[in-house]
Amino acid sequence: MRWNDMRESGNVEDRRGQGGGRRGGFKLGIGGIIAVVVISLLLGKNPLEMLGLVSQFTGGGQVTQQQPAAQSDNDRSKLFAAKVLGDTEDTWAKLFSENGMTYQPPKLVLFRNAVSSACGQASSAVGPFYCPGDNQVYLDLGFFDELSQRYGAKGEFAQAYVIAHEVGHHIQNLTGVSDKVHRLQSGKGEAAVNALSVKQELQADCLAGVWGHYAQSRGLLEAGDLEAALTAAQAIGDDTMQRNAGRSVAPDSFTHGSSAERMQWLQRGFQSGKMQECNTFGGKA
Repeated sequence: MRWNDMRESGNVEDRRGQGGGRRGGFKLGIGGIIAVVVISLLLGKNPLEMLGLVSQFTGGGQVTQQQPAAQSDNDRSKLFAAKVLGDTEDTWAKLFSENGMTYQPPKLVLFRNAVSSACGQASSAVGPFYCPGDNQVYLDLGFFDELSQRYGAKGEFAQAYVIAHEVGHHIQNLTGVSDKVHRLQSGKGEAAVNALSVKQELQADCLAGVWGHYAQSRGLLEAGDLEAALTAAQAIGDDTMQRNAGRSVAPDSFTHGSSAERMQWLQRGFQSGKMQECNTFGGKA
């Protein structure tokens, strides 16, 4: 993927290295540091070790889950994410304009281990997510390593697909789809709620494919890029993840769609390049 040719977005906030625990925690003053050193010496412990343990806690005993980012995941990965986001901004601004709308780009928040959003506190275990409450995409860059090492989805376009999928949720928020889904889910049973969630997620896959269509038309993709994204979509399908976890496949519990469905809708958006081809709801949203 020729991402160096993309425009870098300025809508990126790097919160890595900031505390991810509850606000209002205490900070050790000089006196506190001295006390910890004295106690550690009395206990025969390394003072630096004890200070490290203490610094993990905020008020009320909650562990601060966010740690300073390693230098290795600072520069290249951050620049890559900013470039992909910038290219999605250019694509969606053009498509919105063609449909008589104005595109308002989301902010991409980079975090490590845990982060606070308008949708609440989240850890890396949640994976990348979009919060409609603050119009922001949240991404722990460590997920890219997991995508490659755990799921076997290698390549930069597989990573770009993840970002574009979350931007797809932003598109849904701007166009009112998210609100409609929320209303349709109200009062429904778990199976019906999950079914609507699947449709919403598959549409985001399709919208990611629409962006990929235009990235390809600008000569930004290389041989094998689409296959890498499809591998990522296959790897994170609900049925595949349930099997890999040693569980029986339970379609009623799906929230994102099967591997086949995710690949199908990603490819549909990629081939058509049209938002109108991404109606996974059959006219219901």
